[in-house]
Amino acid sequence: MPVNEPLLELRGLDTDIALRRGAVHALDGVSLQVLPGETLGVVGESGSGKTMTALSVMGLLPHGGRVTGGEILFEGRDLRTLPPDDVRRIRGVRMGMVFQDPLTSLNPTMRIGTQVAEPLRVHFGTGKAEARERAIDMLRRVGMPRPDRIADNYPHELSGGMRQRVAIAMALICSPRLLIADEPTTALDVTTQRQILELIDDLRAEFGMAVILVTHDLGVIAGRADRVAVMYAGRVVETAVTSSLFRSPKHRYTEALLESLPEEARGERLYSIPGLPPDLSQPMTGCRFAPRCRHVTDACRLSEIPLSGAEHQFACIHPASGRAAAGVPLPSPARSFSDAPVLSVRDLVKNYPVRRGGGQVSAVAGVSFDVAPGETFGLVGESGCGKSTVGRLAVGLERPSAGQIVLEGTDIAALTGRERRRMHREVQLMFQDSYAAMNPRMRVDAILAEPLEIQKVGDRRARIATLLDQVGLSRQVLERYPHEFSGGQLQRIGLARALALHPRLIVGDEPVSALDVSIQAQVLNLMRDLQKDLGLAYVFISHDLSVVDYMADRIGVMYLGKLVEVGPARDVVRSARHPYTQALIDAVPTISTAKRERIAIEGELPSAIDPPSGCRFRTRCPRAAALCETEPPLTGDTHQVACHFPLRQPPPATSAA
Repeated sequence: MPVNEPLLELRGLDTDIALRRGAVHALDGVSLQVLPGETLGVVGESGSGKTMTALSVMGLLPHGGRVTGGEILFEGRDLRTLPPDDVRRIRGVRMGMVFQDPLTSLNPTMRIGTQVAEPLRVHFGTGKAEARERAIDMLRRVGMPRPDRIADNYPHELSGGMRQRVAIAMALICSPRLLIADEPTTALDVTTQRQILELIDDLRAEFGMAVILVTHDLGVIAGRADRVAVMYAGRVVETAVTSSLFRSPKHRYTEALLESLPEEARGERLYSIPGLPPDLSQPMTGCRFAPRCRHVTDACRLSEIPLSGAEHQFACIHPASGRAAAGVPLPSPARSFSDAPVLSVRDLVKNYPVRRGGGQVSAVAGVSFDVAPGETFGLVGESGCGKSTVGRLAVGLERPSAGQIVLEGTDIAALTGRERRRMHREVQLMFQDSYAAMNPRMRVDAILAEPLEIQKVGDRRARIATLLDQVGLSRQVLERYPHEFSGGQLQRIGLARALALHPRLIVGDEPVSALDVSIQAQVLNLMRDLQKDLGLAYVFISHDLSVVDYMADRIGVMYLGKLVEVGPARDVVRSARHPYTQALIDAVPTISTAKRERIAIEGELPSAIDPPSGCRFRTRCPRAAALCETEPPLTGDTHQVACHFPLRQPPPATSAA
């Protein structure tokens, strides 16, 4: 096939999902092409059709789904007209797919090596021994440590990053020409995310394959894709070379997505796209983004607007003129907090016993910080660093092994059951997955009333009405069940429940990490508004420093159970002193294309059962030396760092971890 001929081309693709009453028109006339060796980024909110496009190509549509029109041309042949056996072989050998959640896409009853080798045995009849050797070799090529041992493990025994590497190995074992990666890093922390994205880049170069990268994270696309297609409500609304699209977006939807990013706030309120995407089961006329667009006119509602243009195509009759050049954000002046802390954590320790083999997991090791009334304290770090454990301890869901958690002058670690229940009036928790945190059999009115009933609060109807007003929900939601809401609406309900008892402190454990950028902006703005109106204090837990930078007054950076840097948010983010903090900042994908030297974290997080002596980061630190085998204390005044060789100082003459 000539290099300039598309490897994959979609022409007018239509896909429907049959329901009991009617059908959802998930894709409507989608046309895309991917050249050999190219990475195409496909972006948009949930429900925009990006995953449905990938599943249509792979023939993996959900029950009731079918392609109703258009062509799927792969290597010049229309997959819709080929015999089923030919299609299965093409999709099993010439195409590979990596899914968002590797744990649910892997068979929990099969060993890793068997699963990776399975495509070879099914499609090529490869012998068991040879298939295993090739599987181990592929695991090695995707950067899996000790692949011969990992091959005998089960999926639940691996970390999220390692499971994603297994999924990539399975997709590549037959040397496909096309790899479709559907949100491959959404559930991963920023350092693991960076490793996976760099791995996909390296493998693309090694195998000469094309990649379709499906994601709602615009920063991921900016740094990885050659071209971008922006989807909205089942249609492609803009497509261009990556640099052109981010420098000068044309469709007003693309412009709005970019303005919703925390890195674009520059100290101001995030732009939040009003409303929700349209119901795709209903007929529509005109521009589908018109009901949510700031620049809509009557002409936008008359008829469907087709893509126009040559290299940069867009479907908008009032295109944007371009985006202001991105610069260093200009945050508001740092706020000062002189009141007594609402929460004071001192020398907090949490160890978990290991049932097999003895020993213990050092989840939290001597953490101390304060949170003042009206302040947001951001807690960041990789998965497994202990930040969520600190959150559970702070709200009294677990008891510490040592140390104090003083809430409003009372050490909650020493409270009895009844006293702890009363304490929950003062502190509440927002969960990452609001749906999993709610009883699916309870309506919203019962969910919001439950804490009021437990604490024997009177006039519950009036309190619930006030809560709905505060989080921007109508009274109609009270009659509905959790599964009937979007992710953003669920998070608003979760926030309303957290506010029910007038708490002084709310701990948010990754409260926006699973949300689209536009819905994320709505929730972050809402949390800041409520903080201002009600004087709330927040402990905001996240692995995304750009989000924490927008929300927090101060930031604490955790690594393997310890705080390694604490300071004002703007100082920590713009003048990081610990190498680990700088590596976290460098790992956050941004839409800026500026090139600079970056600190990269290599390898997996060490085991918390047997953490490294001295500085726990030394085994992964590029500046480590012999002195790092002794533990550095947190030093400094308002900006503290636990490092023998902090940044802005020359590195040690000799390195030795």
